[in-house]
Amino acid sequence: MTALLEERSKITDRYQTTVPSGVRKQLNLGKGDQIRYCIEPSGRVYIEPEKKVESDPALGAFLGFLEVDITTHPERLKGFDGALFKRLESLVDDVEVNLDEALSSDDE
Repeated sequence: MTALLEERSKITDRYQTTVPSGVRKQLNLGKGDQIRYCIEPSGRVYIEPEKKVESDPALGAFLGFLEVDITTHPERLKGFDGALFKRLESLVDDVEVNLDEALSSDDE
């Protein structure tokens, strides 16, 4: 079993504390970032970085439209059949994507 790293901090009179540097580095936290405390039934507490989600109003409106349409008309949902899947695959078959590559300024 690997050894756990241990960090300590003190709680002030106002119930505040400083997140130790080792924890900040491990969680990749910077000034202004938020953390979430997750408490298990056993009493063990985990600290996680709060993920920043940038909202896109156009995407939000479209997803809202889809949610309403699916909720009110579930009969419109259909699975892909083999022919449609092959047709869609042919549209992107020769496109190469490297998910680790940074976006160009035109793509951002």
